[in-house]
Amino acid sequence: MLHARRIGVTAVAVLAALAGTPGLAQAQQPSGTTASAASDGGLPPGWRVTGEGAARQLVWRAESTVPMGDARVEFHAGGRLLGVPKPARDGRTFRLTLDRAASLTDLQVLAAGRRLDEAAADTAAPSRDSLAAARPPAALPANPVDPGKPGAYRTVTGEYDLAPVKLPDFPRPVEMQAVVVAPKGATGKRPLALFLHGRHATCYKPGGGEDGVTGDWPCPTGLKAIPSYQGYLQDQQLLASQGYVTVSISANGINGQDWAADDGGAQARSSLVRQHLAKWAGWAAHPGAAPAAVRTAKVDLDRVLLVGHSRGGEGVNRAAMDSLYRAPAAQDGYRGPVRWKIRGTVLIGPTVFGQNPVADVPSTTILPGCDGDVSDLQGEVYADGTRGVSKGAALHSSVYVVGANHNFFNTEWTPGKAQAPANDDFWDDPESTDRDPVCSTGTRTRLTADQQHRAGATYIAAAARLFVAGDDRVRPLLDGTGLRAPSADPARVLTHAVGARRTGAFLPDAGVKVTGGRLCAAVDPAPAKACLGPDAHGSSPHFATWALEKEAGRHAVALKWSAPGRATKVTPAKPLSLSGAKNLTLRVFVPPNTTGTKLDVSLTDSAGHRARLGQVKVDGLPGTERTSSYWAREVRVPLTAATRARFDLKHVKSLELTPRSHSGRAWLMDAWGWAPGTPAIAAATLPRVDIGRVTVKEGDSGTRTYRVPVKVTGPGTGRVRFSVIDPDTGRAVDKLVTVRSGANPLHVSVVVKGDTRFNYDQRHDVVVKAVRGAVIGSYQGGVTVVNDDPAPKVTLTPVTDKVTEGGTLTWRITLSEAADVVFWQPVRVLPVTEGTELSTKDVDPQWLLDWSGDVPDPERPLSSANLWAWLGVPAGSTSTDFVVKTVRDQVAEPVESMRLALTDENADPLPDQPVLTGTVEDAP
Repeated sequence: MLHARRIGVTAVAVLAALAGTPGLAQAQQPSGTTASAASDGGLPPGWRVTGEGAARQLVWRAESTVPMGDARVEFHAGGRLLGVPKPARDGRTFRLTLDRAASLTDLQVLAAGRRLDEAAADTAAPSRDSLAAARPPAALPANPVDPGKPGAYRTVTGEYDLAPVKLPDFPRPVEMQAVVVAPKGATGKRPLALFLHGRHATCYKPGGGEDGVTGDWPCPTGLKAIPSYQGYLQDQQLLASQGYVTVSISANGINGQDWAADDGGAQARSSLVRQHLAKWAGWAAHPGAAPAAVRTAKVDLDRVLLVGHSRGGEGVNRAAMDSLYRAPAAQDGYRGPVRWKIRGTVLIGPTVFGQNPVADVPSTTILPGCDGDVSDLQGEVYADGTRGVSKGAALHSSVYVVGANHNFFNTEWTPGKAQAPANDDFWDDPESTDRDPVCSTGTRTRLTADQQHRAGATYIAAAARLFVAGDDRVRPLLDGTGLRAPSADPARVLTHAVGARRTGAFLPDAGVKVTGGRLCAAVDPAPAKACLGPDAHGSSPHFATWALEKEAGRHAVALKWSAPGRATKVTPAKPLSLSGAKNLTLRVFVPPNTTGTKLDVSLTDSAGHRARLGQVKVDGLPGTERTSSYWAREVRVPLTAATRARFDLKHVKSLELTPRSHSGRAWLMDAWGWAPGTPAIAAATLPRVDIGRVTVKEGDSGTRTYRVPVKVTGPGTGRVRFSVIDPDTGRAVDKLVTVRSGANPLHVSVVVKGDTRFNYDQRHDVVVKAVRGAVIGSYQGGVTVVNDDPAPKVTLTPVTDKVTEGGTLTWRITLSEAADVVFWQPVRVLPVTEGTELSTKDVDPQWLLDWSGDVPDPERPLSSANLWAWLGVPAGSTSTDFVVKTVRDQVAEPVESMRLALTDENADPLPDQPVLTGTVEDAP
């Protein structure tokens, strides 16, 4: 399957409560059959509408099981997010309540930008560029210090299993279970590393294969819990040998319930992490109360590293935030004292649904180049999203691992190592000839499970050594310097970073002027404005989307040239200082599989003096249409030329990039003054913003006004961007707002007019993102207006039920009263019980194709075409017609007939409604 941006429109669908076209009807097959898209608005295969009245749902059923993963399954239409559906226990069916009125085109199921519905099946052969991608990057020079080497300690392993805890909005308690690996015989207090796994299946039936895997919690009788928390033992053992106490906690109880949470369970995972840390703080104060597994070494809770995989990565990011900036009591599951200090986080293939990284806590984000789950590599936001938010002293590193998938960092998600059924998440059919030249098993760039896990353990240890132990000698492994850890060989690992001793940034943001290139939008549906158009092979982690189809405040500088020598100049709103910097460091990317792009780099100061710093060479990553390989390489040039001349580094006016290659493309993410070293981190006191949600009934009369609730806590002031989403169009209006504690900074009101006509629930959503000097907790909220009026009663009556060949049979669907939205009702053609039934050749072939996706041959009774049609009664109207076009032939036939019935969502005739018959006679 391909990324959504690579897929053309395959169908136009208009669904219950989602359309405004008068009288439009659509065909759908009964349960268990497949319908083709009707040319006048039929649903694509696998889709249907179910439920009655306000309980109507949009349902998609996959052809095969969709493995439970960390990417959020989303329904999209016409480029906008409809919502996050609820998964059924079968692993194939997903349901979304129809709670907004909007036209729907190009119906799609996406997960981290990847199409899941069958329309996205990839049958194209790899391009020539893709076939050239099998070359891995050249090996980097070795760093003098290798954190992947085991330390001097032997290790001891144990587990604890405590009473479960109740978390807000989660009906069932969550387990407090963990495995501990500690150094044996270590003296003094030891730093603590806590691991949190991601969203994976929760239960399995021994011997049951993939069909025996579920997302239930607690596990039903006969099923065992999948021990995902035991999947990081190799990483734990490496750290424990180096003197760390490590604990990996179980989160199956959250995985089994997080589908309904707006934040995907991030706040719940934060609460669970802090519940465990609180236990460790209590045991440190009262060692005699600790479980046996915990008594192996003393713990220093002033030195804590959090490691999270996938949604666990977003969870530990939120835990770091909540440890610095407390969450509101109503949404937090831990309200005790904070008796620990988070020194850093490691985020492995993480989600970032809220795009709210903690700017003042150092982080390392591991991006798997062949991730088939969080395939857009949205975790890049944990670096990009910290720029300019706070002090900028914390290092935020991105570590791109060529050939790594999502699952194999956890042995319990790895086939051949896991206790439960496991899979390679990269979506590739090993029996297909359409093999991906970068990520298919056995290619030169794809890592084995052991190679991948060893690389992951090495870079987790590097982060621990830098963030917790303060060993600056490993920083070049994480900050874009371009050195490698030999323990991770043969993996090709590339890094870039922001923060630490980077100053004076050239950022492509508001106020910057670009000549010779263009300031492009990271997220914009317009190809002329977007940084990557539809011609891109794959996608970019830097441009991962979130809740908005068009996002302000995220840009890059795009360069395109057909001959060398044309400079692109970037001029910020005001001159900046590079004083004290050793190099100018740039994050630049070029198209995947390209090599040898060369750019001259120059600076100009406020007095007009120009300094040519040197030349950089940038190569693309191995990539195909299935990967997110437009990822920036970090390149540096010395500032020596600027210091020797009369150049004023304290007042730098502009940056120039001049291509020296014959032709090509490149994108500049940012440029900074750089100096070696890792500064001490002191977190700023920032205000925290949390959006709430109000749910109200519309009422029968009058009007009421409701404000979107926003809570600001903590000292200081900051700038945030609220985006108010139109419930009908999905478009957003942005508001840049200054926030301070104790005041609701968002003056968005929703006026609700009461009436007695049926409607659907309507959500008025607002999202928020930090711009400067603030942190964001609950990033999404708003006002939900609940319909409180009953659905109208529906009847079916004949209009023209006796015609001659060539005539049109017509039936009318009538509502007892008009609704405020398109009201949808299915009808079905049933077998005739007496006499001769109309055949597939007795009706207009185009009509048959439009309604059933079928063709007349071979001739068969009309009911065998499985005609099941959803008809929409327009808003404000009380009726619509269903017509059947017959054809005239030269064959002498007896009187023929067809039967039509109103049905429920399962295509079963309604028991309290009559079945109507229409007849067709031979033409005279």
